Amino acid sequence: MTTVAFIGAGSVVFTRQLLTDIFGFAELADVRVALHDIDPDRLETAEGIARQAADQLGARPRITASLDRRAALEGADFVVNMVQVGGIDATRIDFTVPASFGLRQTIGDTLGVGGVFRALRTFPLLDALATDMLAVCPDAWLLNYTNPMAMNVWWLAEVAPRLKAVGLCHSVYWTVHGLCELLGVPLAETGYRAAGVNHQAWLLRWEHQGRSLYPLLDERIAADPELRRRVRVDMYRRLGYYPTETSEHSSEYVPWYLHDEREIERLRIPVDDYIGISEENVAEYERTRATLAAGGTIALEQEATEYAPQVIHSIVTGESRTIHANVVNRDLITNLPRGAAVEVPSTVDSLGVHPQHVGALPPQCAALNSQFLAVGELTVRAALKGDPRMVRQAVMMDPNAAATLRVDDIWRLCDAMTEAHGDLLPEALRGSCPLP
Repeated sequence: MTTVAFIGAGSVVFTRQLLTDIFGFAELADVRVALHDIDPDRLETAEGIARQAADQLGARPRITASLDRRAALEGADFVVNMVQVGGIDATRIDFTVPASFGLRQTIGDTLGVGGVFRALRTFPLLDALATDMLAVCPDAWLLNYTNPMAMNVWWLAEVAPRLKAVGLCHSVYWTVHGLCELLGVPLAETGYRAAGVNHQAWLLRWEHQGRSLYPLLDERIAADPELRRRVRVDMYRRLGYYPTETSEHSSEYVPWYLHDEREIERLRIPVDDYIGISEENVAEYERTRATLAAGGTIALEQEATEYAPQVIHSIVTGESRTIHANVVNRDLITNLPRGAAVEVPSTVDSLGVHPQHVGALPPQCAALNSQFLAVGELTVRAALKGDPRMVRQAVMMDPNAAATLRVDDIWRLCDAMTEAHGDLLPEALRGSCPLP
């Protein structure tokens, strides 16, 4: 029996979608689902979702729920990680403290000071998870959804190189899905290929019936002034390749937009957007919990678009498919650092996930990705060495922070973030870091 363990199963919206997609495959209808969360109320809600999803879809899984992570991992073939360390309280800190220094963010979960500190409080969890997996399910695949994706995959490669870990994100798929809707072209009839880093990959090829769709996109953009008031459309027009994450995300990975009120207005950038998203996720959890308690029916979206169920299905059945996955760069993208985490097309079959060689990215795209990865590398090295100064150096290299703040303010901001997050951070990185 195939066993899938969900770590952080209390992320109920995500758990519901992943289970819906898994149970939608006939070959996976009898899987064992092992749910784990440290919050008993959220765990109970996740179990209720799992049982109701199975009933609605006619699946026959064996469902267990445990507050003990290692117990949930026993015998797992696949481990889906979606833990957000610190929850919404930590997210609020990631926004309110930088805002008090004049630094604007939109999502704050991937790069910038928010991404750096999210990584630092996630690394200890990844250490413990990897240790448990190597002890009780060493051959399992770790399917990571937790952000910051590039830093987390890079960290796992450093601390647990024997672990079969891959990072999964739906940004490439939904980017192409949205662009096809914009042009009125059926997604199923297109072919596409993207590469770069997670949340800043590039749509290198996008074709319909053997012809590039980029000229048609150019016409659509030229005809609609409102389309030009979006960050990633602006980036595409200037760089020549469409970025594969939302404008909200993309705005904070570059030095060009968030420091300037005129650009925020021109491109309609929703500053602090993730706070509202996080609050809505909490509200959705409360609604779901109340629905289950009242004996109501939860709504399922049967789209089968998430990558984790597809990976599980391909490895279990041998059905080959191609996804875009986050993996260690072993000469996959030749003009990005070897050993970094990159996002590339990958074939999945009964033998696992096989990243495809991409070669060199367009130089302007690689230049931006290299800035992105510099922040990630310094963050990973800071945690490996227990070096608080390197944390400050990582934020100094961040494009948005560097474009907005003086270096003294970056240093003081990191001190304030360190104090605010407290014991969620690795012990060696707590406390201030005065200049010599």
